[in-house]
Amino acid sequence: MRAAGRRAVAAFDRRVDTATDALRGRPGWDRVFYTASALGDHGLIWLILAALRGLRSDRHLRAALRAAGGVGIESAIVNLGIKSLFRRVRPAWSGQPAHRLRRPRTSSFPSGHATSAFCAAALLSEDDPLAPLYYVTAAVVAYSRVYVKVHHASDVAAGVVVGALLGRVFRRAVPLRPIREFPGDEERFGAHGHH
Repeated sequence: MRAAGRRAVAAFDRRVDTATDALRGRPGWDRVFYTASALGDHGLIWLILAALRGLRSDRHLRAALRAAGGVGIESAIVNLGIKSLFRRVRPAWSGQPAHRLRRPRTSSFPSGHATSAFCAAALLSEDDPLAPLYYVTAAVVAYSRVYVKVHHASDVAAGVVVGALLGRVFRRAVPLRPIREFPGDEERFGAHGHH
């Protein structure tokens, strides 16, 4: 990356970190973001949400299995592939964290939490009225990594882009079959697929 680009990224990271300082240390925000960060470890929250979707019907089960598989593949691509190309140091933490939190030893770039969050949201949101919930959850999990100072804001931004792109690729590679192929779902959700 050229010097001007590095300076722009560093300035962006500083601005977001400074803005986040206004929230850090407040018990309510600490609980929300430390919990979100912990639930994002190993894609746990996405496996839980996928399982809950899978319980709703056969078609939802297929979407849930696709999401779980997609997050597993995404994790391998990011952690074994993309992260190995970068050796970015994680943000320094000068104070005492509000809660205990696992601090990974891998490269800071990109954020695996953000990548898995937006990959999972892209996969789970297809044909589901709960789509906004998935994306709001993804945004909270992604931002939590900046809040707890495990990632720079630019790590998270890159993770969001990579995750969303991988989610779209997986959606095309493993499309959900039309709802008419699941007769039981037609009665439950309507013949036009609105559910």
